[in-house]
Order: sequence, then C-alpha cells, then structure tokens
Amino acid sequence: MKQVAGRLRLDLAQYRELAAFAQFGSDLDKATQARLARGERIVEILKQDQYEPMPVEEQVVVIYTAVNGYLDDIEVSQVRRFEEQFLNFLRNSKPEILKEIREKKELSDELVDRLNKAIEEFKKTFAS
Repeated sequence: MKQVAGRLRLDLAQYRELAAFAQFGSDLDKATQARLARGERIVEILKQDQYEPMPVEEQVVVIYTAVNGYLDDIEVSQVRRFEEQFLNFLRNSKPEILKEIREKKELSDELVDRLNKAIEEFKKTFAS
C-alpha cells in the first residue's frame, strides 16, 4: 500500500492545488488539464460506499490503476463502474494477483508487469 499511496498523496495534493488555481484562470495548458483530469478520477476511486469495506489488496490495485494513468481515458462518470468490473475481472480471472498482493504486501517488478497486463486485457473488454 505504501508503494502506491505515497504517489497518491502527491497526485492528490497537486490536483487540489491546480483545481484551486484553475478556478481563476481559463487558459490551461494540456499538461495542467491532464493533471486535473487524473485528479478527478483519483477522487472518484477514493469514494467508498458506507458499510462496504474494501480489502487492502483491492485498494492497492484500484489506486495503482488510477495513479499510473490507466483511468485517464475513462469518463469520470464511468470510473466507479470500471473499478467494480475490473475488480470482478481480477477476482474471477486473475485471483493470483490479488492473492500475491495480500500475502507479500509489496509489488515486485514481476507482479507489476502481470498487473499492467491484466489492466490492459480488461480495458480491451470495457466499454465506457
């Protein structure tokens, strides 16, 4: 969790700062627009339904997906649906990824590679 949460804090802080700045200016460059868009998606994935705790390994996967830009091309209104369907995909098709995160509590290079491939595989089937 620490591997992905550190970057999450930085991205979220930058998003909040840029969002406050963007209220006063209308001319934003592409990089700033991209950071704002990613920040919106990060905020969306951090929303959690009341009384529905999420296992740590699923939190890690969802946060990893957001901070590494895999949600950048998903509409903000579709982020929660993407998250739900992606987690179902992992539980049913790639449970070894979640199991390894739960047991080892770290993301090895090999695990990151498998996770990236799983995300890409799922994104091919996800229609937003």
